[in-house]
Amino acid sequence: MAQAQEKVQPLYDAGREEVVREPRKIEYVGMALVGMLVLVLFAKPEWIGGAFTAMLDKVKPIVVDVFLTGSVGVAIILSVMTGRLLERLGFTDALMRLFVPLTKKIGVNPAVVVPGVYNILGDINAAGRIGGPILKQARATKDEQKIAIAAMVQSQQSFSCFMLGLIALSAAGINAFPVVILTIFAPLVLVPWILSKTLWRDTRPVPLKDLPSFTPDRPFFPTLFNGAKEGAELLFLLVIPAVAVIFGIIGLLDYIGIWASIEAAMSTVLGWIGVHPQTGITAIMASPTLAMAQLKDIAATLDPRLVVGAFVLAASGLPLSDIFGQIPAIWSANSELSPKEALQAAVLGMVMRLVTVAIIAFGLTPFLLS
Repeated sequence: MAQAQEKVQPLYDAGREEVVREPRKIEYVGMALVGMLVLVLFAKPEWIGGAFTAMLDKVKPIVVDVFLTGSVGVAIILSVMTGRLLERLGFTDALMRLFVPLTKKIGVNPAVVVPGVYNILGDINAAGRIGGPILKQARATKDEQKIAIAAMVQSQQSFSCFMLGLIALSAAGINAFPVVILTIFAPLVLVPWILSKTLWRDTRPVPLKDLPSFTPDRPFFPTLFNGAKEGAELLFLLVIPAVAVIFGIIGLLDYIGIWASIEAAMSTVLGWIGVHPQTGITAIMASPTLAMAQLKDIAATLDPRLVVGAFVLAASGLPLSDIFGQIPAIWSANSELSPKEALQAAVLGMVMRLVTVAIIAFGLTPFLLS
């Protein structure tokens, strides 16, 4: 019997053709990387350690000093807690009732304004955590959810940034009231109107009677505690990892020697659109609040146009770690959007904000001087 099987097996194998899987494009990239790493290990092994150290040195001050032991991390936790408390006190339902007439004329779901308002009141991360589920509950389409993100990044995410900016505007002799109305509150309506008529047209107004109640019936103290717990989860599971990714990439680019050229190009572009370069780069890369603190001290010596431009830029969804890291991570986890769709909406919103900066700085500043 065994001999019969030995005779049959070669005949069985002869009828089978060996299937060889063709390498994919990414495998060629991987092989190239393997070759490069081998060369580096033999020629300059210190480069590998140096690149990792550069990334660590760039990430550590932000993650540890700003988010873990600084005030920003605590602010995120408190913002989510405050947002949940406002929601429990009927704030979201009141917003719906106020904005339904406006959004009905525009032709969009009134929930698109909710993340932007929560962003003005607190924090862009809390706005995503709270606004995303509200949009789903209000049956907003995916296009309307994208519009909500684009509108959200038009407003500042820190009340301290707002107050410091007002001081800077006053020091430069600029009438702050029209700046605030045009750059913070008007975009809540203008951005949804523009995008619903052009790029994202799958929108529909929803009458108030068809909207659910957004006020939860949980007791107040559990609401506060769960809100603080939710804020901590947001900080440690989404915000810090996203920040580490973005600043790790910046550290690597800095080690390679590319980042200095990128910063120089950013300074040039900021000058073109009417933003003070130093504070503009601080707002883009680190913290809009820190940028406004810097601007406050030098505003009286600057061209008023640069002060207005810096204020409008800082009163947005920056820094870039929010746009490219936190927004995609948070919204993909709390809405129907993928990380790519959330990122595209955030980037488009920031492009619209840069256009607003140029229009306000160059076109309206002469009319805003006190």
